[in-house]
Amino acid sequence: MNFFDFLTLFGGLAMFLYGMRLMGDSLKESSSGALKMAMEQVTNNPFKAFLLGLLITAVIQSSTATIVITSGLVGAGILTLHQSLGIIIGANVGTTVTGQIIRLLDINASAGSWLRLFQPSSLAPMALIAGIILIMGFHFKNSKSVGNILIGFGILFSGLLNMTGAVNALSESGIVDSLFAHLGANPIIGYLTGAGIAFVLQSSSATIGILQAFSASGALTFNAIYAVIVGIYLGDCVTTAIVCSIGAEPEAKRVGVVNILFNLSETVLVLAGVTIVHRLGLLDGLWTATVNSGIIANTNTVFNLTCAILMFPMLPVYEKISRKIVADRREPEGKYQDKLEALNPVFFDTPALALRSCYDVLMTSLHASCANIKKAELILDRYDEKVMQEIEEEETQIDLLTDHLSNYMVQILPHIQDELHVSILDQYYKVSAEFERLGDLAVRMARTAQQMKETDVAFSESAVKELKVLESLLDRILAKAELAFRKRDVEAAYAIEPLTHVANDVVNTLKRNHLKRMGQGICDVRADVNFMNLLSELQRLGSVCSNIGMATIVRVRPELTDQEHNYYTSLHSGKDKDFNEAYEEAYQDVFRRLEEIKTESR
Repeated sequence: MNFFDFLTLFGGLAMFLYGMRLMGDSLKESSSGALKMAMEQVTNNPFKAFLLGLLITAVIQSSTATIVITSGLVGAGILTLHQSLGIIIGANVGTTVTGQIIRLLDINASAGSWLRLFQPSSLAPMALIAGIILIMGFHFKNSKSVGNILIGFGILFSGLLNMTGAVNALSESGIVDSLFAHLGANPIIGYLTGAGIAFVLQSSSATIGILQAFSASGALTFNAIYAVIVGIYLGDCVTTAIVCSIGAEPEAKRVGVVNILFNLSETVLVLAGVTIVHRLGLLDGLWTATVNSGIIANTNTVFNLTCAILMFPMLPVYEKISRKIVADRREPEGKYQDKLEALNPVFFDTPALALRSCYDVLMTSLHASCANIKKAELILDRYDEKVMQEIEEEETQIDLLTDHLSNYMVQILPHIQDELHVSILDQYYKVSAEFERLGDLAVRMARTAQQMKETDVAFSESAVKELKVLESLLDRILAKAELAFRKRDVEAAYAIEPLTHVANDVVNTLKRNHLKRMGQGICDVRADVNFMNLLSELQRLGSVCSNIGMATIVRVRPELTDQEHNYYTSLHSGKDKDFNEAYEEAYQDVFRRLEEIKTESR
């Protein structure tokens, strides 16, 4: 035993932990879209939720990540606490898959056997080679993520081999024998040791893997490691509960509490069960037997799976206890507080879920702004102070949504690697400002109505009818913009620009008609400023919708990024057949109605 043996041990540990983190993060990044869809499909069937939790944890190699994500979904209102219970139990069983992979250390194959390919000494370099080829030699979608998964897998096994080699050297000194002999004599110390290591490493899978590496020394016995394994469950779930509780809603905190309750129950059940079975003499052949990586993996799986089956009927009890431990809080003051709380940092490691929360906030902002536009149009016809107050209060909420969303999108940016996610975030960032502008336009329109009420001026009958035509056209444009963003509907997005072009023509026509009416004494000169300001706001409304449509088009046609001006120039040059036909159809319809109004007024 010397310094270099310890150096190799801890260097191998560092490689093992980094490989596990790289593999897990890459898996979450590349599968977050599927993960989001799977999570949202959870029903009130606890067994389906259990299988989902098991599968997701087996894929992303982290029960902590699965439960934290679940907590975030519960806090966002996408899942209920009841729906999350099965996922929590499944996540605890799913984390045993890592140990089953690591047990490949036990494969004993001759030099000429094909089984040698499955030994870590072969898997590690194969994974590293395949990973670097994918990263450096290919550029298809997710090639980098898949390459990082393989690199992480290779580093994990390389670190495991280094740890195993160092443990073999240390075993000759008697340190390993002495350490685990004491643990075997005192299960409480073993339990606390497992809990402490898992708490520090924040990973039960990593702690089990380290224990498997130490089994290479041949000094580990069942009576020395079973309490350590059980302690690992507690240490890992405490870390998870802490993460779930940071700035979370009561329902989200209860997810962490349920996880602790399950693991505490598992601790009592396993320790009591092993003690009883041992005293009955049913473990005599195993109690002091040397354990290897496979036995540790199987023990971990049996403990978790047995406890999950036995305690599944206890899920409603855990839910009730968690509600007593974590009390409900008073209703939030903000109208859309639930949407803001869904912008949870726990989703940073799963960008698809974070972007889903952004989308929900954006849709809330868009619907609120559109509703304010409608209200503003109403009080232009008949002013109502109560509606005016509603518009201003809603505008405050829209501004709050935009501010929180902007901050959240800035925070998530460093966590996004996938080009598709970057493109989506870029689109969201652009349209968030446009949705806020819609809200601002509604307020300014409403204030025009307020000012006219206060100064006791009104538009002429002809002016009101013409404004109705323009408002009707803009309502069509606004509906197209909403559809384009909500469903990423490119057809709706393309339809916006010709309609906006017609709206601009209508605004210019209405200005000319207004000037003629003032010259004829039909329109009140005092209303001139109000009418012109209102036309300017309505024209800006079309421009905002045009920007929303363009953001949708760029999402589908990324080659148009930073080329919006050229795109619009090509449309307005008269060379685009579809644009020309849509423009002409809308123009004829709108100006026919304006002509009818002109005829009626004669």
